[in-house]
Amino acid sequence: MTEDRFAGRVVIITGAGSGIGAAAAHRFAREGATVIAVGRTEEKLQRTVSAAPAGSTIVARVADVSDESAITSLIDGVARDYGRLDVLVNNAAVAAVGAVTDTDTASWRQVMAVIADGTFYASRAAVPHLRAVGGNIVNVGSVSGLGGDWGLAAYNAAKGAVVNLTNAMALDHANEGVRVNAVHPSLTATEMAAPMLENEKALAAFRQRIPMQRPAEPQEVADVIAFLASYDARFVNGAHIPVDGGLRASSGQPRMF
Repeated sequence: MTEDRFAGRVVIITGAGSGIGAAAAHRFAREGATVIAVGRTEEKLQRTVSAAPAGSTIVARVADVSDESAITSLIDGVARDYGRLDVLVNNAAVAAVGAVTDTDTASWRQVMAVIADGTFYASRAAVPHLRAVGGNIVNVGSVSGLGGDWGLAAYNAAKGAVVNLTNAMALDHANEGVRVNAVHPSLTATEMAAPMLENEKALAAFRQRIPMQRPAEPQEVADVIAFLASYDARFVNGAHIPVDGGLRASSGQPRMF
């Protein structure tokens, strides 16, 4: 790890109150960035701040990414207050369980608003500031956006939108010096995944499907996010990196031997 790889850089991370977002905040801060940790709950954000590496800078800012004016104002304010914006990590997410016939309109709209709309609003606000410094966006998608799952219709649709929005932005903004990439975790040891992690039957099924036979740790996803945001990935644009322990290496057939 290069300790000062992001020295002098300003990074905004949404959904930074726990899980992958908090791990990413700590990773960027450890490497010298000024990190703006964004989330809806002050208490959770303060936990991220209090666990920051010694000598690092993480600032908590409360905002709901599905609120267009709030997230736009926050991003413009950060760029104004700190004089620049180098990286946006779109990580905020919620999930709803159910097939299309079991998903009510309010649940559908909430999932789409946070994941799809939130990624759009934040990216739209950030691009002019990123353009000024040659910055980049890393979207946190999901293997659930690369393929379907049973009983996750809204989440699949929203994460699928993130996949193709990543592609579109990578095309549209590359000639402006702004790269856009995405990571796609499978089951990760986060608060949102707790119901599956605490269900022995579900966890056993995941272990059977994931060649590495375990969930990811949030830090393992954060490491890939940091790579994509770094100078090391300067010619990586429109990439989709599964962080899934080999899950998508399978043809989909059951283990036979």
